[in-house]
Amino acid sequence: ASDLGKFVVCTMEIPWKITEAKLGAKPCRIILVTTMEQNAIDEQIDSTPQCDSVVGIGGGQAIDYAKYFSWKRGGIRLTIPTIVSVDAFVTPSAGLRRDNDVVYVGTSSPDPLVIDYDVIRTAPSELNIAGIGDILSIHTATHDWELAERSGKSEYPFDGDSVGQARALLRSSVFEKIDDIRVLSDEGLWSIVKGYMMINAVCLPLEHYRVEEGSEHYLFYELEKRLKRSFIHGHVVGLGVYLMSRLQRNDPITVTAFMNDVGLKYEPA
Repeated sequence: ASDLGKFVVCTMEIPWKITEAKLGAKPCRIILVTTMEQNAIDEQIDSTPQCDSVVGIGGGQAIDYAKYFSWKRGGIRLTIPTIVSVDAFVTPSAGLRRDNDVVYVGTSSPDPLVIDYDVIRTAPSELNIAGIGDILSIHTATHDWELAERSGKSEYPFDGDSVGQARALLRSSVFEKIDDIRVLSDEGLWSIVKGYMMINAVCLPLEHYRVEEGSEHYLFYELEKRLKRSFIHGHVVGLGVYLMSRLQRNDPITVTAFMNDVGLKYEPA
């Protein structure tokens, strides 16, 4: 942190307690994230003193907040995920809310991204395992895209090579690493992180995330909008994979067996 100059930290209470002593410097302001509504965030950012950099510490909301802050104000963005339940720490746009609707705003890249396995393992195991949701979604999202293409309704030019690459990374990063992911070994956590990065490698050149964002994600968006509450992202995406793979007749038995074996909590509580 000594190289960051005057910096702001975007975090939540528990991640901050875990990492505060590790930073080696004190921020000029700590923003404890309590909302992802864009209007409220704009007010908070506008009231923050000038700074050289921003540090996002925590899960998806804290890191998306830091992304938006960095994009809006400029400067370096250091990212320290304390959980791998969502892929926010590797994606460029910030997922915010406008009247409970999900919107993706701006672009910002971490410089650097710090992965500390011991810090990540301080999070509840079930939440880290939820991180496979945004990789498992490839199973249903690629099927959706193929169906849309056959129906003449694809909103993007279809790319069969990208579909093949996405399915290959699903096998190599998740299906073939089930034992490591289940116990959240260093290799298991790296498989989740690497899977996110490989998705970026496929999706950023396409300028969309169609290979991993399909009907399973839109179920999540619709539930959040209608019920006006937040959910554990990977759990609800897992529910979407469970339901949509059955509607698609897309090998639901295999993907459900995997979710059960690895311990993904996709069933409604």
